Amino acid sequence: MSRSAQEAAALLRGLRILVEACGREQLAHGRHLWSNSSIRELIAENVAHTQQLVRNSSQNPTVELKELQQSLQETGERVYVVAKGICSLLETKIKMSSKESGISEPAQASTPRRSAATAQNQASWDAANLDISSITLQEFEEILSRRNKDRSVSLRTPATKSSQTMPKKAAPTNPGGITQDTEYVNNVLRFVAGAKVEEPAPDTQLKKKSDQPAIEVPELSKVAKQRKVPSSRIGRMASFGGLFAGLGIGTLNELTKGALGLGGATSMREALLSPANAERIVDTLCKVRGAALKIGQILSIQDSSVVSPQLAKAFERVRQAADYMPDWQVERVMNTQLGADWRQRLRSFEDKPFAAASIGQVHRATLSDGMDVAIKIQYPGVAQSIESDIDNLVGMLKVWDVFPQGFFIDNVVRVAKRELQWEVDYDREAEYTEQFREMISPYPEYYVPRVVRSLTTSSVLTTELVPGVPLDKCFDLSYEHRAHIAASVLKLCLRELFEIECMQTDPNWSNFLYDAPSRRLMLIDFGSTRFYRHDFIRNYRQVIMSAADDNRQGVLEMSREMGFLTGYETKQMEQAHVDAVMILGEIFRYDGDFDFGKQNTTERLAALVPTMVAHRLCPPPEEIYSIHRKLSGIFLLCARLNVRMNCVPFYKDIVLGKFKD
Repeated sequence: MSRSAQEAAALLRGLRILVEACGREQLAHGRHLWSNSSIRELIAENVAHTQQLVRNSSQNPTVELKELQQSLQETGERVYVVAKGICSLLETKIKMSSKESGISEPAQASTPRRSAATAQNQASWDAANLDISSITLQEFEEILSRRNKDRSVSLRTPATKSSQTMPKKAAPTNPGGITQDTEYVNNVLRFVAGAKVEEPAPDTQLKKKSDQPAIEVPELSKVAKQRKVPSSRIGRMASFGGLFAGLGIGTLNELTKGALGLGGATSMREALLSPANAERIVDTLCKVRGAALKIGQILSIQDSSVVSPQLAKAFERVRQAADYMPDWQVERVMNTQLGADWRQRLRSFEDKPFAAASIGQVHRATLSDGMDVAIKIQYPGVAQSIESDIDNLVGMLKVWDVFPQGFFIDNVVRVAKRELQWEVDYDREAEYTEQFREMISPYPEYYVPRVVRSLTTSSVLTTELVPGVPLDKCFDLSYEHRAHIAASVLKLCLRELFEIECMQTDPNWSNFLYDAPSRRLMLIDFGSTRFYRHDFIRNYRQVIMSAADDNRQGVLEMSREMGFLTGYETKQMEQAHVDAVMILGEIFRYDGDFDFGKQNTTERLAALVPTMVAHRLCPPPEEIYSIHRKLSGIFLLCARLNVRMNCVPFYKDIVLGKFKD
């Protein structure tokens, strides 16, 4: 073999040795990355969980299959959020590269991590220039733990924890190191979320003016917890399916114990409304939220002659529910509605909401100009599932014969569906908020917050954050404040009906905030606001005037004209209906301080309900559902405030004086 051939062979052998060495090096590096990867542990955890589900499926297949479906759906949604974050990262890297002159060199995998001394010498760390490969597993756990302040985050399995544990770092000699580390972590979190790195604000912008005290907001109940809202139709149907099955099993169990003399129920109705079944209803409605939870809240304020005391008690617990979305689900909704850069438009955003209801939850935030705002975020899937949710819940209650025959539940459901469609449309709510703000502006005792249109969509509503506490927190205030609240609320209701003919129909006391220093009512949440036909208000006003004049025949004739009665009811029914109207009109007939705290109006009306339910031939006009729901809530509020108030001047000034025909 010639010398040149021998040199070529030696070169090839050298290349082969080099390739094999590179392969081994890359394999070792890949194994190292895999051992530090959370994906490996996620796959292992899912495999173990799946094996456990398969083993348990033979014992309780319905529950296990439902949990498997929910787990798969949640995993898919989490993967979606991670993918969006990676896309944002790549887009930012590309934009940075395009701004540089020439072709930027790729980051080397072997680039050493920035030293602590370098971090201390820099004024701030730019998260956009961060080398992701330089973050250790422990540092990434710390980042996630700070991001989720309410829980500790670990990316290790028991098998890898000991080998992956890093030695503790020595305490920094520079006293400013902790502040810089905290700023660095915050920059990383904002960057991963797609937000712009926040520049240090001047001292003059951070300091609060003495004449602008910080606004205090309420806090969620201590039992409030993060719980994913099932957003898909299949997921919500599975939740109701599990509820139906659980109610059937619970009812059968109660009847069996009753038959054996073990303390169970002896009738089907008692067995259905057992404590265990009530707990199932509460848990399911708190989980799915949306329209089903709203119906439960409405039923919670019904009289015991309409809804059984056991069911009303369960729905009362539903009304107090305060579960809220996990952070990753909030992030997904906001990215979808406002874009991946939504955090750039805010100076701050509190991840934990300060209020949670049936349709959405409310977060506190600050705009770039320093304005404090409340951002209401709608639960995903709620708007698309109104029809099915209500049909599922009411269908179950009808099967179990919960409602009496004269309750006309189908008519109630039809009205509820339409009103709930209004409530989930935040664009509509923003428009009504602005209209109501303009219409109520002549009266300084009320205030409606401004709408931030640039941060408002059909599922996200941003308004000015206003001071005040909900009215159910005002029962222990001085009598002067309580009397002022009661008078303001009652006058507002009369003005809504007979002056502007537009009413916010939700009687929830949390929709009214009282600011004691300014003695003003802050009006919020206009999702259920509606205008009324002028002809209807004119006829309804005539009924009120007849009741105030103690004219029973006038009440009966106008009730027939409006459709409350058909004219073919029994005398017993007509008398009960007129009696109910006359009881409600007492506050406008009594020329003196009417004692709301000692009145027995509720008891007298409750005594008439069974007669009206049993003998009613037609449902009342659909407008009455919302009006009487609001009036009942206000009457109950005045009773809880325990005030004495002369309502005749309000009647003369507004009902008789402000109405324009």
